[in-house]
Amino acid sequence: MPGEKGPQDACGVFGVWAPGEDVAKLTYYGLYALQHRGQESAGIAASNGRRLLVYKDMGLVSQVFDERSLGSLTGHLAIGHCRYSTTGGSTWENAQPTLGGHDGGTLALAHNGNLINSAELRDLVSEANGEGRHRGEIGRGNTTDTALVTALLTADPDRTVEAAAMEILPKLRGAFCFVFMNEHTLYAARDAQGIRPLVLGRLERGWVVASETAALDIVGASFIREVEPGELIAIDEDGLRSERFAEVDRKGCVFEYVYLARPDTTINGRVVHEARVEMGRALAREHPVEADLVMPTPESGTPAAIGYAQESGIPYGQGLVKNAYVGRTFIAPSQTIRQLGIRLKLNPLKEVIKGKRLVVVDDSIVRGNTQRALVRMLREAGAAEVHVRISSPPVRWPCFYGIDFATRAELIATGIGVEEVCNSIGADSLGYISEDGMIAATEQDRERLCTACFSGSYPIELPSSDQLGKGLLELEFPVDGGVTDATETGTLDVDRVSVTAAGGAAEAVRRP
Repeated sequence: MPGEKGPQDACGVFGVWAPGEDVAKLTYYGLYALQHRGQESAGIAASNGRRLLVYKDMGLVSQVFDERSLGSLTGHLAIGHCRYSTTGGSTWENAQPTLGGHDGGTLALAHNGNLINSAELRDLVSEANGEGRHRGEIGRGNTTDTALVTALLTADPDRTVEAAAMEILPKLRGAFCFVFMNEHTLYAARDAQGIRPLVLGRLERGWVVASETAALDIVGASFIREVEPGELIAIDEDGLRSERFAEVDRKGCVFEYVYLARPDTTINGRVVHEARVEMGRALAREHPVEADLVMPTPESGTPAAIGYAQESGIPYGQGLVKNAYVGRTFIAPSQTIRQLGIRLKLNPLKEVIKGKRLVVVDDSIVRGNTQRALVRMLREAGAAEVHVRISSPPVRWPCFYGIDFATRAELIATGIGVEEVCNSIGADSLGYISEDGMIAATEQDRERLCTACFSGSYPIELPSSDQLGKGLLELEFPVDGGVTDATETGTLDVDRVSVTAAGGAAEAVRRP
């Protein structure tokens, strides 16, 4: 709904090492499978061993790439990214993969997650830059934690990428899943808590890493295992090797099971769709009601609505039609259209709804604007009663690990009870699943899950509030120099940003 800001997805990352395959198209389809995780921008980096090229732009994967652009991304390895911004604004300069380099070669990096010690990392980059080392895209418009990590990994030309990673990765705090590459090798790394998912797959002639198993499926890769928390993987012509940079302290994000991940993805052995159906069953047990029809808020509420109907015995039906083509758009709605609000995405089936007592199932309530408009719309369509059921507990705390919720002051459940929320959205009744019911549905141990957005218990200690925030780096990072243009030795050209890269020409281009 225009004006409503619900839980925004974490980013999606994908990497492939596969000589003889069309790695750019494999990456394109992998990102297509991960599009739900980020709709602001998309990019792919590819290398043929001599030249590393990045192509990125604002928009959906299908808007950014065409046959011509994919045809220019040749080589035997590639990484890709689709972005929702959690650090740094939604601009072309902040689109990923980011680039960095020095006389020894070039590095491209894509990131899913959010680091909470960006201020410390910024200082480390400044120290390195003070010694005359390059800092890549930092200082030339890129204001992301991703660019900080890229700069640190390429700060010392005397270190190999792996040596740099083993030194830098333990210094990072927060949630991160990285896929990165130089001219010859694909790398993947995951934070010690494993907050965001990252999996490893096998092709007939190569390897794949991706945010979700659904992306493995779409490119025909077989699932091998998760990238372990605290693990660094490297893949090249010598095969796959692994090093551990931190001890495992698993705290997987429970909201991946509730909403973020695709329903056909498997996380830590649990199929997400089955977890969501079970959340619906638990909702029916915890919050029964006499009604005529169970209906979802498409698409996120569908599995839980199916489970609610199964457990309650109330018939399941589709009371809302979703416009499948409403997503990210560059055409702002007029005031008249904006006032129609949620009808841009959902429209009621009046013949199904009229006179019925409805159970409406959704995954979460953030500000409450969407649910308020939905309840009003259903009543206007003739619903006799509207009972709202939510397959997660009340969201009372912001996430600092890769989901961009509203601020705590904007969260509707902050400081008020369920009855007050129910009155605010205009429902006849409101029921949230319990935290115990949600966790049981995931089939994961409670101590191995992060529930911070519901409980306020953050598994990684947060810095002071002035060291947090999406725009932290936009406020404080210097914007001068630190880069050189040396076309004779190879240039990493990032839309007027150049970094020497003797290993071969490398550049980032935007769509004409």
